[in-house]
Amino acid sequence: MKVWTSTSDFEYSWEEVSTANWRKYCPWNDKAPHVIAVDTLSRAVDPATGILRSERLITCKQNVPGWLSAFVGGDGETRVFECSYVDPKAKKVTMVSTNLTWAEVINVGETVVYKPSPNSPQNKTQLVQRAEITALCGGWQRIKNKIEDLSIDGFQKNAIKGREGFKQVLEMSRRAFAEQREREARL
Repeated sequence: MKVWTSTSDFEYSWEEVSTANWRKYCPWNDKAPHVIAVDTLSRAVDPATGILRSERLITCKQNVPGWLSAFVGGDGETRVFECSYVDPKAKKVTMVSTNLTWAEVINVGETVVYKPSPNSPQNKTQLVQRAEITALCGGWQRIKNKIEDLSIDGFQKNAIKGREGFKQVLEMSRRAFAEQREREARL
């Protein structure tokens, strides 16, 4: 198993980030053209805690190396199951996802947490990302290590693009919220 972690701050409040998070894969985000569908499977608020729990199925079109496609088959369309928890009292969004496609070959588990930044809790939101990648190639340790290393490298590159794209979504959301506040102030 290989583990990848990253921590960074967004120059936006937790309220802005937690709201824009639902638009992460919208047409505004030109860094995520690989996401072709996001289907909400369930969404409910726990009346005791106030935590919103959502389950989503995310469908992506991936560029799959020819050797991998020959090995596992498929057309490059992959599915990821995501379960998220929004805790408005603790100001924390936690998203846990795992791949459904090719799960017999490789398991990719990702946890993403958004919470107010310890450096500036009112104005910044901290992103903590963790991925655990395990190739399931039996006793072929060298192949397993190579697949895990390539996957970590790809994950890291995609995470950078993902943060850049989310910043675009955050900026568009901030403008939309500002326009809405202006309209409400005029009424």
